[in-house]
Amino acid sequence: MILLQNLNQEKVLKVFWGLLGLTLITLIGMQISGGPLKTPAAPGGIVSFELIGTLEGSHNIVESWRGEAMTYAGINMGLDFLLLTLYGFTIALGCLLVADKLPLHWSRVKRLGAWLATAVLFAAFLDIVENIALIKLLLGSNNEFLPILAKWTALPKFILVLLALTYVLVGMVPVLRKPQK
Repeated sequence: MILLQNLNQEKVLKVFWGLLGLTLITLIGMQISGGPLKTPAAPGGIVSFELIGTLEGSHNIVESWRGEAMTYAGINMGLDFLLLTLYGFTIALGCLLVADKLPLHWSRVKRLGAWLATAVLFAAFLDIVENIALIKLLLGSNNEFLPILAKWTALPKFILVLLALTYVLVGMVPVLRKPQK
């Protein structure tokens, strides 16, 4: 399986580390802007809003964010659009880097890495759909389907990202080793 072998590995690793740095900075920004979103109605902040699944629950959360917290909700949603782009490419590239470094006789695990690279990009697409549903709810929509859509795009997104991250973290040891000369 040839995924990244025709590319300069040193440059690919630099791109990966750059993307990872930007992803982490964006995550920190989301944590800062997400602090005011933790209310009794949304103890998990924006994640509570993503997973509430009911119109009544989402309206309760939005109501708990009235005032200054609503500004933070908007900032958080904007950062999430940046994050989904960054995590999608970062984790996908991580999966491909790991798959390329695995021994040839681990062909199934290498194919899993290629599949997970694609799956995490699909997760980022699900995140876009989820964000659009959440923004409509923040703007006052009474569409009962939107919180359900947000929840059922968020759940597979979280699962796919977790699986891909696990693959990268477990497989990163061989990638970080310097080749013997």
